[in-house]
Amino acid sequence: MPQQLAIIVLVDVGNALESSTLEGNTYLFDNMKLHGSENQGTDELVTAIHGSYWRDGSQASEQVLNWLPYSLGSIPPTVPRGYQADRARQSDEQALADLQDLATKSSVSGTDSAAELTRIRKTVGTRVKTTRRTRGRLSGGKILDITGKVVAEDNTAAYSYPAPVITDIYGEAVDAKIIYPAEYGSPDLVTDGWYWSATVDTSRPGTYSYMMRIQLHKLVPQNGELLWEPVNLTCKSSLKVTSEPRRNAFTKAGMGQLPIPPAAHPTNGA
Repeated sequence: MPQQLAIIVLVDVGNALESSTLEGNTYLFDNMKLHGSENQGTDELVTAIHGSYWRDGSQASEQVLNWLPYSLGSIPPTVPRGYQADRARQSDEQALADLQDLATKSSVSGTDSAAELTRIRKTVGTRVKTTRRTRGRLSGGKILDITGKVVAEDNTAAYSYPAPVITDIYGEAVDAKIIYPAEYGSPDLVTDGWYWSATVDTSRPGTYSYMMRIQLHKLVPQNGELLWEPVNLTCKSSLKVTSEPRRNAFTKAGMGQLPIPPAAHPTNGA
């Protein structure tokens, strides 16, 4: 059965958007450090891929890669899928309660209704405009900060960025047919049901580079409204494929039958 290898693509979205590059703003990790992966936690990760072959030279096993992109300094991806909608609804409910309280207080002299309305409007937050390019989870939602609070309409400096999206994997490893990447559907709620995966041809040792095209989203004003504008950047990584004969873990020899020690014969004490 193929071994599942995970590669975490952690992006500092804020700095990447400001500098218009993923270089120095991407941190890659995998679960093969003890098997020889190099440069963990940098944008120069070299993932170790251990392959093996049978005595006749045929491939013994494949490896499967899974890429998982995350945003640094954003709401954790482990929160429930409806978390953002729940927080937006709570802010609306609180605003309605405040308006009802203001209506009661307005009959009392000395109440600054204009100031109270301004305060309530800020607590409601700002919704992102719905466009053809920001449909789905990015459209119509309110802007939250990294603690999950609704951001006031006059303050969008500290907000939670949407998770990065891998849109393509290409380059030397793909052209040489070392990996066969594709986007797959899944019931996994953390990745919104989509993730990139690839099988690896482990019969051809060597170091191969590949590129990831990653889409980030920048909050920009347009006609008095806010929308998430897609920004496409690229990130480079590498695979180091090794291959060795498949051995028995007990004897360190070939995949033959296990040696059986001779049975002990009871002695005849008669």
